[in-house]
Amino acid sequence: MNKSELIATVAAKANASKAATSTIIDVAMEAITEALARGENVQFVGFGTFSVQERKARTGRNPQTGKEMKIPAKKVVRFRPGAALSAAANRAKKKK
Repeated sequence: MNKSELIATVAAKANASKAATSTIIDVAMEAITEALARGENVQFVGFGTFSVQERKARTGRNPQTGKEMKIPAKKVVRFRPGAALSAAANRAKKKK
C-alpha cells in the first residue's frame, strides 16, 4: 500500500473527502517526524513504537574493491511493532 492508497482507504472508512484525509495524514506524518527529530519516542498502543537510536561508527568493506572503509556514527529510526500488529500480520500470513 502506498500513500495514495492509504488516503483512499482512510477516506472511505471515515466517510471523509480525500483532500481532507490527505491533509490530516500529512500533518500526522509531520508531527511524528518532528517528535523523532527531537529524540522523542512515538508510541501507538497496539500498533507500535517509533524511536531514534544511535548507530555506532564501524569499519566496513567496499564490496567492489574489498578495501576497508570507516562508516560514521549516525542516528537511525527504529520501529518496534506492537502485539496487536504482530498478531494481525501472523493471521494474514496463515491465510495465504
